[in-house]
Amino acid sequence: MRRLIILASMTLMASAVQAAEAGKVIFVAGAAQVVDRKAAEGDAVQEGELLQTGADGFIYVKTADNGLFILRPNTKARIVTYHIDEARPENTRVKLELLSGVARSKSGDAVKRARQNFRFNTPVAAIGVRGTDFTVFTDDTTSRVSVLSGGVVVSGFGDACRPDGVGPCEGARSRELSAAQRGQLLQIQQGVAAPQLLNGASVVPEAQVLPNGAPVVVAPGRSGAVTPVEMSVDVRKSEKLVDNVNSQVPKPTEPVSPGTPSVPQPPVEPPVVPPAPTKPPVVTPTVPPVVTPDPVQYAGIKWGRWQEVAYLAPNFNLTIEGARNQLVAVIGNFAVFRTAGQEYTVPERGNMGFKLADSQAFIHTHYGTTSVASAASMSNGKLNVDFGSKTFATSFDLANKDEKFNFHGSGVVTSDGTMYGERSNGRRGVLNVQGLLSGANGGSASYIFDGRIDDQRTVNGGTYWTPQAH
Repeated sequence: MRRLIILASMTLMASAVQAAEAGKVIFVAGAAQVVDRKAAEGDAVQEGELLQTGADGFIYVKTADNGLFILRPNTKARIVTYHIDEARPENTRVKLELLSGVARSKSGDAVKRARQNFRFNTPVAAIGVRGTDFTVFTDDTTSRVSVLSGGVVVSGFGDACRPDGVGPCEGARSRELSAAQRGQLLQIQQGVAAPQLLNGASVVPEAQVLPNGAPVVVAPGRSGAVTPVEMSVDVRKSEKLVDNVNSQVPKPTEPVSPGTPSVPQPPVEPPVVPPAPTKPPVVTPTVPPVVTPDPVQYAGIKWGRWQEVAYLAPNFNLTIEGARNQLVAVIGNFAVFRTAGQEYTVPERGNMGFKLADSQAFIHTHYGTTSVASAASMSNGKLNVDFGSKTFATSFDLANKDEKFNFHGSGVVTSDGTMYGERSNGRRGVLNVQGLLSGANGGSASYIFDGRIDDQRTVNGGTYWTPQAH
């Protein structure tokens, strides 16, 4: 009997997990379904439910963290997972899946705080985000991605990039696209090793007319009138064409009065002036001005602890700081941000070593559902970046008053300097790392981390690094 009760409880728990609400339908037009029922405004959309539109159908879903998932006509998609953990953003997991058609994804608040755990799958590609608004077309063999704001990283399936994975796929098969690359898109086809960058966003079939009453969203970075959620690509191309044509129209000349005959005039001879006595010219040497170029204001790094630990006050408010700067990652009690400035582009070759300039770390001893935190110190820090292979390796010694532990970690570096560490999977002495490289102040780096000491203890902390003197 007890076994039956346990099995029944497990079944109910599994049903509760499957029934997690991912969002609500806020607009419907034409033929549209949620699973096997007709879609209606106000409907809850559960994790895993199939969304489908007909030839004239639209569905707008407002996600649980105030994002948007929009399906265009003749589209099939589902919100596979939408798990949000406000207290521990690193535990947030979001996965969307476009089976066929055209869909748009606009990142919500939770996704922006945990972009490393967001995945948008198509039959042939995995898409990750950098805090983004993007549109995807797909069929069984080809996917195309265009970006409205932020950026995406796209990879074909294969090697370590699997459909059941979490977060973006990084590596030699991946390519990035940002909103700064206006008029371009990434295309990936089944059997092709890596995405291809194409010119001309018109190959994304999104130029349909919006239905009456569709919600309106201001496209970030655009001036002028409010832009509909799916502004026609043809309209945008036409606007640009008109601007180009207008810029090439010659300016009108002064009009000539009609009926006024032109009378030829005799040439006017210049007066004869006797030449002046010549003197040798006085040559004054000129000194070219010294031009001091304005220093490039690279985007910088802000890192620290956003929660109280061991009765120590946090360094900043995560929500306020996130409104000012771009959140790169959150791990445990620590976060790292990219501040305003020119985006850093990593070199294509060479190596750079860094020395540990600042750090914070806490050892957490777990007792069942509770834990006790104590401060720890870090020493012998090493961080080396190989720009040719786009990888990094790091290590340090962690100590409390009685013991010392060695930790190490490694991972990949993207073209904008974002660092993604390989997962430790609970291995002792191996770090989970996420961080950022910056060109500010002659070069700097920061990463946050956690790791396991033993079965009862873990460590969580943050670091700041400056270039190693040669």
